[in-house]
Amino acid sequence: MLSTTIDVRTGRREVVLDLTREWSDFVAGQGDGLLHVFVPHATAGIAILETGAGSDDDLLSALADLLPADDRWRHRHGSPGHGRSHVMPALVPPYATVPVLGGRLALGTWQSICLVDLNVDNPDRQVRLSLLAG
Repeated sequence: MLSTTIDVRTGRREVVLDLTREWSDFVAGQGDGLLHVFVPHATAGIAILETGAGSDDDLLSALADLLPADDRWRHRHGSPGHGRSHVMPALVPPYATVPVLGGRLALGTWQSICLVDLNVDNPDRQVRLSLLAG
């Protein structure tokens, strides 16, 4: 299995960060297999969705509706509403697995693999990429 960790800086705002190009570079020329993307953080997730046409902002809006940044959360350290960041991975899991065919991600036409991060207190993330050869 081929594996690496990529450092990602998300900044101090909620973000859906399209990292498909980085993932594509990792699998380029590797033949067939499965790419597993995993973010080892309790407050971030991996989503496969269309980006650039508003869906990334729609996802952030939907998460804000489902998980408001207010004082309802029992997990209370950090910025207001930080506890919601710890609930988010139950909705946007910290992993995704994508087929790789001929060294290319087998994504649909408009699909991208994105890091979803609501935690404005931690701008530095790591993402583990693991390619299981076919």
